[in-house]
Amino acid sequence: MKQKNHKEINSFRRISLMTVVAVYFLILVGGIVRSTGSGMGCPDWPKCFGSVIPPTSVDQLPKNYQEIYLEKRLAKNERFVATLEKLGFENAAYRIATDKSILVEQEFNATKTWIEYVNRLIGVVIGLFIILTVWRSFKLWSRDKWIPTLSVLSLILVLFQGWIGSLVVSTNLLEWMITLHMILALVLVALLLYINHRALHLDGEENAINRVPLKLKTLLIVGTLLMLAQVVMGTQVREHIDQIAFQLGGLMRDTWVESAGLIFIIHRSFSLILLAIHVLYFFWVFRYTHRKSSTNLWSQVLVLLILLEIASGIGMAYFAIPAFLQPIHLLIGSLIIGVQFILILQLKTQKGLTIISTPS
Repeated sequence: MKQKNHKEINSFRRISLMTVVAVYFLILVGGIVRSTGSGMGCPDWPKCFGSVIPPTSVDQLPKNYQEIYLEKRLAKNERFVATLEKLGFENAAYRIATDKSILVEQEFNATKTWIEYVNRLIGVVIGLFIILTVWRSFKLWSRDKWIPTLSVLSLILVLFQGWIGSLVVSTNLLEWMITLHMILALVLVALLLYINHRALHLDGEENAINRVPLKLKTLLIVGTLLMLAQVVMGTQVREHIDQIAFQLGGLMRDTWVESAGLIFIIHRSFSLILLAIHVLYFFWVFRYTHRKSSTNLWSQVLVLLILLEIASGIGMAYFAIPAFLQPIHLLIGSLIIGVQFILILQLKTQKGLTIISTPS
């Protein structure tokens, strides 16, 4: 019986981790969609130009296809605006109803259409992984009812994320909708990691116990919150860059950064604060944890990711925001938050310590 339980737990953990990997892959592909301007490659949702398989040539579309899909998007937006008003979000409803950029309908581009189509296919794969995660979680109901409960919640979140994705399309990539879409993806990652963490402890597996001071946990939580703020600021910088690129017709890339304004300067300077906090955190981890413990190893990964994130940011700032670096920068930032959350979960289970001498 014990071997059977061990097998069920491991099976569940593998599936949930595969789902996390799929979500991160989707974040990377989403960054590629954004950097290539392919977000409106499919003007409708969930189909693409009304088909399960998108067209490869404009000749496969009616001559007035732009008017057709603009009308469909506007009708959907009207329903969404009405819903927001009923829920009391008058300001958000007004912003959508009066945003003129929503009226712009892009011309068909086969490359952009298929990039967006692949993005949606990966979203479908994640949905299948989540369903499999829920199914596997029910076998653990007798041992921890929170695991299947939270797994079902992750499925609901994926469905809600899909709906938000449809609104991102219908609102013609409205900036704050894209930011919300990104934040929900990070929430999904955190939820899946927490479920996986609970399943690990069902099996009685423990890492080497580290007696860590409260200041270590506190510093990591502060760093995580600041990193979340940095990601949000990063999306705002991206929104400003998108507006500048649109105004310049995609030309004069070397002027985009200097035109981004104060938000970019804050975002850039904030990275140095994050680096300082995590260098101090790593110094304390090195001092208070076992060298080969998972906490120590994950902390090394964390610092490496932060250095790579700063390096990719410098690359974008000094090399006119090369398109290939944008999705990489986004992915690394998302990975940092995931690793931070893993470490918070690990440190939460560690024993506290009031006074610790430096290990010899």
